[in-house]
Amino acid sequence: MDMGLKNKTALVTGSTRGIGRAIAIELAKEGVNVLINGRNGEEVERIVNEMKLDFPNTAPGNATADIVDRNQREALFRKYPNIDILVNNMGIYEIMEYEDVDDEVWEKYFRTNVLAANGLSKFYLPQMLNNGFGRVIFIASEEAVMPSGQMPQYCMTKSMVLSLSKSLSKLTKGTEVTVNTIMPGPTLSENVHQIIDGIYPDEDMSFPEKEKKFMNLNLPQSELQRFIRPIEIGRLAAFVCSPYANAFKGSPIRMDGGMVPTIY
Repeated sequence: MDMGLKNKTALVTGSTRGIGRAIAIELAKEGVNVLINGRNGEEVERIVNEMKLDFPNTAPGNATADIVDRNQREALFRKYPNIDILVNNMGIYEIMEYEDVDDEVWEKYFRTNVLAANGLSKFYLPQMLNNGFGRVIFIASEEAVMPSGQMPQYCMTKSMVLSLSKSLSKLTKGTEVTVNTIMPGPTLSENVHQIIDGIYPDEDMSFPEKEKKFMNLNLPQSELQRFIRPIEIGRLAAFVCSPYANAFKGSPIRMDGGMVPTIY
């Protein structure tokens, strides 16, 4: 299926690995020129070179920047003043007990998971409205609506992202610009893969066996009973970016494997 995105330009934050990289790859498959973002310039350049080889009909770009830093964001705006798609994927998380989350941690998570994405959106959304087409996608989590209690500082920011996305969507009324949020459930990132292997070091167990055991013991509420693959989220994101998804406006799009037990 041709998503109608050929020659569009997309900035995907945190796109050197995990969900961000999967989204970048799926967009590139649709002919999108993807700007790869991360803080490590060498790593970003390596991914850009791989994208050039894998998708020779696209023009990937190096968008190295720590987007939490306002000065680096502004430098990024000067380098890439016009884009069609913004995917606010970059974020941090850590399991922490509530009593261990001090004011500095709250502020760090707010700056990283909310303000950085807001800063990018504030610059690019008006330009999209002027151009008559644009997509802003925030990557949140099922923890935004079903906090586990294990990392309150993270859950708080993802709930805020839902509100921010809906607020920005109000600005797109009557246009072909959309702002939406994708809410993945537990996802098999590189780090999660390593954690599962570390929990079950038995070499006689295949990874699917380790994964199934972990899900049964730790995430029995999951109806999927496996981790979501980043590529699945990437494919969903590519569709939401497409002209076929104009009717998605301010939507919190759940892809949680049945983790959330309620209808809403």
